[in-house]
Amino acid sequence: MSTTVETAATVARTAPAAVIVAIDGPSGTGKSSTSRAVAAKLGLHYLDTGAQYRAITWWMITSGVDVTDVAAVATAAAKPSIESGTDPAAPTITVDGMDASGPIRTQEVTTKVSAVSAVPEVRARITELQRSIAAAAEGGIVVEGRDIGTTVLPDADLKIFLTASPEARAARRSGELKGKDALSLAATREALIKRDAADSGRKTSPLAKADDAVEVDTTALTLEQVIECVVTLVEEKRVAA
Repeated sequence: MSTTVETAATVARTAPAAVIVAIDGPSGTGKSSTSRAVAAKLGLHYLDTGAQYRAITWWMITSGVDVTDVAAVATAAAKPSIESGTDPAAPTITVDGMDASGPIRTQEVTTKVSAVSAVPEVRARITELQRSIAAAAEGGIVVEGRDIGTTVLPDADLKIFLTASPEARAARRSGELKGKDALSLAATREALIKRDAADSGRKTSPLAKADDAVEVDTTALTLEQVIECVVTLVEEKRVAA
């Protein structure tokens, strides 16, 4: 009768490798839902960087900062304390100790976040925060946004760029086609295209696909299929690490 002794070295070799995954893409491609689900399935941390830009935008609005005044936004960028919880089952975002998860999703924030996030001082502040969170995430993290693979974490182990047609993105952003008339969907589509132009055209860290990113077109895929695709890519990267 033989006894197998599992050494620390064996455990280290068989444990899943820690990976930093960068998921970028425009609104309505399924970034948030996919990223959270992938992180939960693989036991990784999760960071919604868009929530951080929404948080600082919300703080600017509630603090009376004129978000159309670039100089004023730049001066105020370092003032709020923003903290992000990275549990994919219950991600959190607080500003100066207050839960901001609800307030940051208002239409007012949505219409103003592009202008605020385009200010270089804001991007520098939030980028530093994002890098520190990723560096501190034991076991690995899925970070989603618009410039993660190109600017925030250019050395990420795996970079994924999600895309979808404007029509598919508009339908998803509106919720479902059921109960939505053509006019509202058209308006949502135009708003997404306008946001894309603003994000892709800004001088500082524009929305762009990293040269070494894997592009996944989600137009004809269900959310479950997108999640499975990304999980497979991450698992393959873990094995190769």
